[in-house]
Amino acid sequence: MDHSGTVDQDDIVRARNVLLSSGRLSPRDKVDAYRVLAQVSPAAYLPLLARALQHLSYQGGRRHPAALALCEEAVAAARSIDPAEPARADVLYEALNTCQRELYGAGRRAEGLAMRAEMLAIGRAQAELAGERLVAGLETWAAGLSEEGRYAEAADAMSEEVAALLPDGSRSGALAWSLLEWIAVLHEAGRSGEALDAFETLCGLNAAEAAGNDRDRMIGHLHTLIGYARMLDAHGRDERAGLVWEEALALLTELAGLGERYSAGGYETAFWSVLLSMPGAGSDRPAPGEPRPPSGADPMRWSPDTKERWFESRHALREEVDALAARAGDDPDRHLAELVRLHRVLTVRSTVYWRYKTHLFAEPVRPLFHEGVDLARRLSLHDPAAGARILVGSLIDRSAFHVAVGELGPALEDFREALGHPRAAN
Repeated sequence: MDHSGTVDQDDIVRARNVLLSSGRLSPRDKVDAYRVLAQVSPAAYLPLLARALQHLSYQGGRRHPAALALCEEAVAAARSIDPAEPARADVLYEALNTCQRELYGAGRRAEGLAMRAEMLAIGRAQAELAGERLVAGLETWAAGLSEEGRYAEAADAMSEEVAALLPDGSRSGALAWSLLEWIAVLHEAGRSGEALDAFETLCGLNAAEAAGNDRDRMIGHLHTLIGYARMLDAHGRDERAGLVWEEALALLTELAGLGERYSAGGYETAFWSVLLSMPGAGSDRPAPGEPRPPSGADPMRWSPDTKERWFESRHALREEVDALAARAGDDPDRHLAELVRLHRVLTVRSTVYWRYKTHLFAEPVRPLFHEGVDLARRLSLHDPAAGARILVGSLIDRSAFHVAVGELGPALEDFREALGHPRAAN
């Protein structure tokens, strides 16, 4: 472009020659050419420019040093497309989605959430135009609200999402994951009755899928029953909780009877790790103003800055647990109960981290589950009134871990001990 603001014809020719060359073009070559040509033929090249910028921002498994600037330019290019162009909505949605992740990664959370709101507006318009129930961007918007602690709004968004998914039943786990997130935000929003009803729906869905004696589906159903029973217990629904615990025990007994050899599936272990984090959420809160993981959501859907802070906090937690362990040895009355609580926080965060990082997650977290039971036994002996219920919970935690890694015999032993504990009846 020359100083008058017009595009130099030589630049246009060079850009077209680059695109017509027989050699393989780099993402940078494409971006440079599209930048020039988008000025003279915006309808044809603005969509190409927006997508090329996104591709350049992250290629070959590496994030470009100027990824955020490239993504912001992609959004600007997409917004410049004529609103009458049919492809504009899809191009803009994709550009916004890429950019909001970069904004969150840079700590610009308010701007990232604003882009999610814009994505949702596009999704609503497209759904209305196509006459579809499911709205693109709704679940991403709900996760953003949940991270900010806006649980009532997140619950309303997930209610809409689930209502759109339910008529079609399970979609490769999409409905189950949406139900789990809905349950979590309903619970966080103080709508416990609705959360329990939603959990009942999830259990029914999983029970139907497990009816064909598919072991993976049965394992998933078992994890869901455990999560449901824990939430029932937490809300004083003792009679219903007892029935669900017995159902879980019967299912685990059946699974253990099928034999010890079992290779845990990725879907089931992911579901278990998120369920594990739900019952203890009330004791694991970030400082005011800090982002928090979206309740009930897989880490794949967390914002980058939340994921980094939450996972990195494991190191400080480990140091705090170790220091507290020394104090608890000298003064258990003051420190043992807090040590047990904080150790579970460390266990949950470590489990979610390692499950997210690798399928070989068992060995890094196995000692934590054993330590948790040992600490709970100490507390139960030191303070039977307070420690017995915690021991039951720690045994259930370890039992579910054994299930997740395919160790069904040890899982059944822990489960039977937990349900046979005198405190379990209460």
